Amino acid sequence: MLDNPLVSDTITAMPSSPSVSVRVDLSVVLANTRGIAASARVPVLAVIKADAYGLGAVEVAKAIHDIVGGFVVFSLDEAVDAGLSNFPDRSILTLGPPPPDADAELFIRHRVRPAVWSAEQARVFRQARPVLSVDTGMQRFACPADQVVDALSAGQCDQAFTHAIRIEHVHRLLEHVGGRGLFLHAAATSLLDIPEARLDAVRPGLALYRSAVRVSARLVETRDSISPAGYTGFVVPRHGVILCGYSHGLRPGPCLINGTRRQILETGMQSAFVELGSTDRAGDEVVLLGDGLTESDIAADWGTSPQQVLVRMCRLGPRSHAT
Repeated sequence: MLDNPLVSDTITAMPSSPSVSVRVDLSVVLANTRGIAASARVPVLAVIKADAYGLGAVEVAKAIHDIVGGFVVFSLDEAVDAGLSNFPDRSILTLGPPPPDADAELFIRHRVRPAVWSAEQARVFRQARPVLSVDTGMQRFACPADQVVDALSAGQCDQAFTHAIRIEHVHRLLEHVGGRGLFLHAAATSLLDIPEARLDAVRPGLALYRSAVRVSARLVETRDSISPAGYTGFVVPRHGVILCGYSHGLRPGPCLINGTRRQILETGMQSAFVELGSTDRAGDEVVLLGDGLTESDIAADWGTSPQQVLVRMCRLGPRSHAT
């Protein structure tokens, strides 16, 4: 692994619970990727940063490499750890800051193109064919509009992109760098369905992974409640316990038991209380993600993004892959 002191935009690793099963169906990732490619009709640059949102960057890259035009990661470390240089016909782009002590040769060695957002950065990494990140509203890791011309020239950049969540961000990218013969991309998951946002490539992340993960645990205890119960004094007719808690990353929210939507009532450090029906018994499976319970469903309950749900859920327990 490269010596990179930078902290990427991932959730700090927590210990997983051996009582939780995380099952990744790579055939779903493959089908999602094929669907995006067929719909977009431009190259797909697959975002596999943060270990492919927790699904496993090595496994995901192997599954989809012959469909995509390239891979996008946050750091040079991630590209190396995922073995992306093993796919010589696929581009590799890093989105985050280059390591402070890195030079162009380090990126060239691993066939990685760094994103840059200043003339100074572009000049340092010129031989590594840097890609200009243009600020259209995100205000993070991106070049201000009044510095775009200098940065493009300093790095001899032939490609530029922006972090876009609304169509006006795409329009601003075109205002700043359009008409220069550059290879442009802006559309991540939220803009895939807008044809004018697709430009020369699309850059999906979450859209690759939807419905590909199933996370579950087993009830180790069930009982009729003598309410109030737990630390918070919840009141339900029956409850059970699973061996996964907030130290593993679990939060209160929806779950499925025997096909019925239930609620994780309270999380302790290494266990959690769940709501039960009258026929639920010890040993029954509690589905924390999957079987129709989506990342978006949980995100709405948690008050966060589906991306954060997916990354967190994938780290709850040991991970396995099916093809």
